[in-house]
Amino acid sequence: MQGLVTRTTGSWYKVLSNGSSFDCRLRGNYRLRGNKQTNPVAVGDQVEFLLQDDGTGMINNVLDRRNYIVRKATKLSKQTHVIASNIDQLCIVATLALPRTSTGFIDRLLVTAEAYHIPACIIFNKADLYDIELMDMLSSLKNLYEKIGYPVLVTSALEGTGIGQLKKSIHGKTVLFSGHSGVGKSALLNAIEPSLNLRMGEVSEWSEKGKHTTTFAEIFPLPSSDAFLIDTPGIKEFGMVDIKPEELGHFFPEIRSRLHGCRFNTCTHTHEPGCAVKEAVDDGSISDERYTNYLGILSQIQEDEA
Repeated sequence: MQGLVTRTTGSWYKVLSNGSSFDCRLRGNYRLRGNKQTNPVAVGDQVEFLLQDDGTGMINNVLDRRNYIVRKATKLSKQTHVIASNIDQLCIVATLALPRTSTGFIDRLLVTAEAYHIPACIIFNKADLYDIELMDMLSSLKNLYEKIGYPVLVTSALEGTGIGQLKKSIHGKTVLFSGHSGVGKSALLNAIEPSLNLRMGEVSEWSEKGKHTTTFAEIFPLPSSDAFLIDTPGIKEFGMVDIKPEELGHFFPEIRSRLHGCRFNTCTHTHEPGCAVKEAVDDGSISDERYTNYLGILSQIQEDEA
């Protein structure tokens, strides 16, 4: 039998096949294939499984992934963790209210989406909490990312702002919602499809950070929108993997478009003479913030390779 992995909970996987859901385990020797991933089976995978006498399934093959979003498992680990696979669109859920999302975090997710050819958009949620200062910041960031080519939506799950536009943007797609804990991912999903009735968390007053409410990644089918929504646990940090220092510039669209103007093919856009990227930063064509985030990611990649 073949099916779609809709939920992962440790050693058990929920697999949807022909309209029915099966609890499945992974064949033991499958984990011994030299895989560096902490989760050889991820939400969004298409798998082949055998039905057992007790009604559960045994997964014996994971079909090739069209794409996936992956990150380092931990700072000290050489292993990777696949967040989800076979994605049509990544929705980065951010907020300028508590807990504020940094552009560094947004850009790390965007780089990974670029690396695996996944269209991405940015959703600034909790707009009902924005004061005049935050609205000015929102306008600036919206202009920045839209100029680069990323769609930006402004939403309030509480007031319903932007929900209609969001529904249109995900129609017929498998969409991954990702972001920090507390930015309102589950609340957005509830606003899109109230029948989901997902548990929503609060933001801790003393830490100003979100509390985890989603424990495991899970796909929710939306028949009315012909879509699949993937909800994931909140991510504190996003460690880059499988990207070489010389490749990084290709995953920043505004840098990629200027690579042909650099004097050296191996230009890292840090110290080399005749660098078209640094010239674009100097004249304001590339934002200082995006360039600073590029340097931060480059430094992390170089440290990991050392």
